[in-house]
Amino acid sequence: MWDQRFEAILRQHLPFLDAEEPLLGDTSLRDSGLDSLAMVELLATLESEYNVRFVDEAMSMETFATPQTLWGVMTELLGAPV
Repeated sequence: MWDQRFEAILRQHLPFLDAEEPLLGDTSLRDSGLDSLAMVELLATLESEYNVRFVDEAMSMETFATPQTLWGVMTELLGAPV
């Protein structure tokens, strides 16, 4: 499971997800309001907060499909096991 900082950052970019609504691993980020502009902003925030750099291959809609897929890429970038 991801850390609280990741969830807090993610929630800031999901306008359709209510504060009391749980963020599950398979929650659709697109259905929760993540559009292409928000995706770029989220990417920049994650890179800054975690001091990582997304490789070109990771910058896809598949990466940003659900919290679980995005966290999987993050753990790879952080050098932790998925």
